[in-house]
Amino acid sequence: MDFLFKEEQRELKEKVISLCKEKLAPLEEKVGESKVMSREIADVLAESGLFKLFVPAKYGNTTKMPSLVSVCLVREELARRCPNAELIFVMQGLGSYPIVLSGSEELQAKYCPLIASGEKIFTICLTEPNAGSDVGAIETTAVEEKDLWVLNGQKIFTSLAPDADIYTVFAKTDPDKGTRGISAFVVEKGWEGFDPGKRMDLMAAHPIGAPVFKDCSVPKKNLVGELNAGFKVSMRNLDFFRSTVGAAAVGMAQAALDEAVSYAKGRFQFGKSIAEFQSIQFKLADMATELTASRALVFRAAYIKDQGVERITLESSMAKLYATEAAWRIIDEALQIHGGYGVIKGQHVERLYREIRALRVYEGTSEIQRLVIGNMLLKA
Repeated sequence: MDFLFKEEQRELKEKVISLCKEKLAPLEEKVGESKVMSREIADVLAESGLFKLFVPAKYGNTTKMPSLVSVCLVREELARRCPNAELIFVMQGLGSYPIVLSGSEELQAKYCPLIASGEKIFTICLTEPNAGSDVGAIETTAVEEKDLWVLNGQKIFTSLAPDADIYTVFAKTDPDKGTRGISAFVVEKGWEGFDPGKRMDLMAAHPIGAPVFKDCSVPKKNLVGELNAGFKVSMRNLDFFRSTVGAAAVGMAQAALDEAVSYAKGRFQFGKSIAEFQSIQFKLADMATELTASRALVFRAAYIKDQGVERITLESSMAKLYATEAAWRIIDEALQIHGGYGVIKGQHVERLYREIRALRVYEGTSEIQRLVIGNMLLKA
């Protein structure tokens, strides 16, 4: 699909591929699957200038505002080759975009240089033990006291916690108003009352934790956007980044397809390579077709957003739903083609098999995406 992209976007893609081969791949091999964020990998991403994609032009981006096509291109290539780098890259964006989108000039002036330079690593605190898909059910509170907001509550499934430096936190400022009583705040690690939390163990190792707020004092100026407008901020944030989840799925599925083709050519049974068997060719054909369709849906949504459309809820939900479900099928088939070797620990397809599972859950489960799509079709 490179012919659809601008010259600078094709150059960006090649830059990321080269970065993976020359600098990130050795670090990825060194880090492996880890529950701890690699500062070395974060530093390489920072030095490469990729974090500048998340800020406005005045802070170093080559475009006026973040380009979704560019972010999707980077995330696809990183997910295909360097999963630790892909996670750090996207969380820098997901955690900071509310500031870029809705933050005051003062907040942007303070934090955008830190986002762009990678001097600080950002993440987002939204999910709670009793509030996943139902954002309105969050229980963390923020109470106004003189010149401060005081936060209390428990978060969970916060990627890059406790290693990240700065957290965009969503809390109830008017508990009786449901989604209309949520606000967003920027909280820095090290502030009194903020515990970045214990690490969590996932089926595919991942830096992720459960931050706790206990009388955490936050300056009033660190309110992101308008009071009680946090739900809208979170939805616009997810609206942008949901397509990039599809891009990550595409990258992982491409890696699986590459592995499957290579293995099928080199694996011999009954006197010939298994690639010569029609059953294997049919699998590869279906995998490649679904992968191409996924990539088209992802970049269709991203292209529409880059044309200045404020909301791409339908397009991003379709892209996220189809690409993640298709990637699950593609990776499953890739493992099947590998036979017994596919389930051996240390095999690339075995790791992909575990890693892809989370993408059908986070930033809106597949079931939620279907609800969103169905509701929007009925309202049209």
